[in-house]
Amino acid sequence: MSGVSAEALRWAILRALAEAERPIGAQRLTEGVALQGVDAPARTIRYHLLQLDREGLTRRRSRRQGREITAAGRDALAGARVVEKLEFVAARVDDLGYRMTFDPRTGDGKIVANVTLLAEHDLSRALPAMRAAFRARMGMGARVAIAREGETLAGMRIPSGRAAVGTVCSVIVNGWLMRRGIPVTSRFGGLLEIRDRRPARFTALMEYRGTTLDPLELFIAARMTSVTECARTGYGIVGASFREAPSAAMCALREAREDLDRQGLGAILEIGRPNQPLLGIPVAEGRVGMVLMGGLNPIAAICESGIAAEVHSLVGLEDYSRFRPYADALGPTRERSFLID
Repeated sequence: MSGVSAEALRWAILRALAEAERPIGAQRLTEGVALQGVDAPARTIRYHLLQLDREGLTRRRSRRQGREITAAGRDALAGARVVEKLEFVAARVDDLGYRMTFDPRTGDGKIVANVTLLAEHDLSRALPAMRAAFRARMGMGARVAIAREGETLAGMRIPSGRAAVGTVCSVIVNGWLMRRGIPVTSRFGGLLEIRDRRPARFTALMEYRGTTLDPLELFIAARMTSVTECARTGYGIVGASFREAPSAAMCALREAREDLDRQGLGAILEIGRPNQPLLGIPVAEGRVGMVLMGGLNPIAAICESGIAAEVHSLVGLEDYSRFRPYADALGPTRERSFLID
């Protein structure tokens, strides 16, 4: 990388020193910086080393031993790595949405999947725990994919002694809109209050571009949802997300919503009015807001039941044909109980 910025070179020097785990000389340091794709002459590196020494981020042990990173330098580097990751989720959403091939008009192609790992012996309890959420249409459709140890789901290999539940991720909405030529921006993941089975307001919001993890993943881990209660009574807190699209695409948005509804993937709860706030969230001029039900809500129901679950959102792409109706996953005996109120 030629023409590297001074800031990028400073972080490259600190990373090279941190990875060395002992003092190193100028030659090894230059090689360590080059391995990160940063091309800088030795004299430039020496100049920045003097600056880092003055700031207390590096220190010279001796002419023979070379330099090392200080505790303050490690702290500064850790903070920089967090900043580097801040847009990971937003970038992952865009990447997977673009690569998705699923067409809701045919039901074929690859969709974006979430994968939740459980102890193998908990699977028989976890599936019924999702029942109410699926019946109340609180996920992306009512299909699941089951994988057991040694198998692969959405590119993830299932570890020994574990089973996996795959759920459809709401990012398929982004992917379908992209394929129809509609640019969509994922702004927030949050907690949505439901009153009398209707969306009322967001009680918590987190920007996708300001987090290193899927916001709904974090809210579920913090036990902040009440999906099961909401499915039963029509009142409670569920995971949801807020998207924006050009207001000129309103007709196409409604058509895309109908396409998804026909496949039982009715996750678009609300489409707002051009230039108008939706559930209290303002949109930019020429934009329209959308509220989507979270694809992880059935998984939140598992966690609410007390079953230990390791949630992984936005894992990768998987053939839609791998996802079966939820009642089929329960098996013949349990399917009958699923259909009984």
